Amino acid sequence: MAAGGPIVDEADPAVAYALLETDPNAALIDVRTRAEWAFVGVPDLSALGRQIWPIEWVGFPDMAPNRAFLDELSARMGGRKPSRMFFICRSGSRSMAAAQSVAMALVQQGIDAHCTNVAEGFEGDLDQDGHRGGMNGWKARGLPWRQN
Repeated sequence: MAAGGPIVDEADPAVAYALLETDPNAALIDVRTRAEWAFVGVPDLSALGRQIWPIEWVGFPDMAPNRAFLDELSARMGGRKPSRMFFICRSGSRSMAAAQSVAMALVQQGIDAHCTNVAEGFEGDLDQDGHRGGMNGWKARGLPWRQN
């Protein structure tokens, strides 16, 4: 990666939360679907005096790409670029794609970007029984979250 280019890295959920805790200008973008937010829960940053930015990367139920993703992110940013953007999904796959896409889009606009994928995601990997949420991920690591 060239100097001044996009930075896309990964952090496990505990490290991501600690970095969000120490950097008031960082943002957490939850790229899961509305159904996931409603039925599975969302990270809770209220103890940090902040909210997550829920923006679907793909829509449910057809899982079609959200063509307005970058526009919705730009609207959330309100003219300011966070010092670092953390992206989270269920297990880390969609959020990595979103982080890479955002980093490239910002760099094409001449804006340095530091985008971090939250490895393991909100629910984590499948366990031996084919279930998520107990092996790793935001919830399994005991980080703050809530359900509607």
